[in-house]
Amino acid sequence: MRLSRIKLAGFKSFVDPTTVHLVSNLVGVVGPNGSGKSNIIDAVRWVMGESSAKHLRGESMADVIFNGSVGRKPVGQASIELVFDNTKGAKLGGQFESYDEISIKRQVTRDGQSNYYLNGSKCRRRDITDIFLGTGLGPRSYAIIEQGMISRLIEAKPEELRVTLEEAAGISKYKERRRETENRMQHTNDNLLRINDLREELDKQIEKLQRQAKTAEKYKTFKQEERQMKGELLTLQWKNIDHEAREKELAVTQGETELESEIATQRSHEAGIEKQREEHIESTDHFNEVQAKFYQVGSEIAAKEQTIQHVRLNIAKRLLS
Repeated sequence: MRLSRIKLAGFKSFVDPTTVHLVSNLVGVVGPNGSGKSNIIDAVRWVMGESSAKHLRGESMADVIFNGSVGRKPVGQASIELVFDNTKGAKLGGQFESYDEISIKRQVTRDGQSNYYLNGSKCRRRDITDIFLGTGLGPRSYAIIEQGMISRLIEAKPEELRVTLEEAAGISKYKERRRETENRMQHTNDNLLRINDLREELDKQIEKLQRQAKTAEKYKTFKQEERQMKGELLTLQWKNIDHEAREKELAVTQGETELESEIATQRSHEAGIEKQREEHIESTDHFNEVQAKFYQVGSEIAAKEQTIQHVRLNIAKRLLS
């Protein structure tokens, strides 16, 4: 697999879309200082997943975007695309080893959003590093040689040199997979411990919930008994109230009967009183008639006595004369 083209747009000094063609296995980039030669190497490292702005000779990742000049305005994003010729069918693993051409693209915006694309499909940074793992190609691999790298290799410690040799021998990918497997196993063990802790906590909660369930069941039973007893009590109260109501209704009926009897008696007495009143009126009228006759007879008697008295006086006068 060979790098055939590098497409740059908005990356550092390459503000305009630029394509660098690598027509052979040996290509040289020459130019004066400040013309952007090192930016090409930075572009390759950046698109392979470099995340340190320091290794790209900048202070932050936003520094890779063209920041403007005297005659040009700054741009809002930068993108790099590496196109590899894979006609010989490199053993990359996965579906991409059958492709004649492999394209890797990275795009970043000023708001910090970074996207990776593999043959035009959006992917993760991890997908790109997995493809090139063990091939010697990566953001900090020995395949990309920059200023000072030879001296760093010579002065490298045995552990650092071992990493480079393992990458060149192609065993780094197996070590990486082993490390990932060990991490997964460690995470699995951690998850198992967490699950055991959760299980113990859940067991405690289950015991508590069982006690609560028993209490709730007792409460439900007592509540049912309470409802039943309340129903029976209300039934007894209703029977008592109904009995009292019947008794009161009977008493009211009897009272109404007695009232009607008393009313009848009262009416009978009123009729008797009315009859006696009529008889009294008749007696009063008869008494008045008798009294009138009495006064009349008395008047007649008094008149006759006066006549008799007058006759007696006349007789006495005659006898004396």
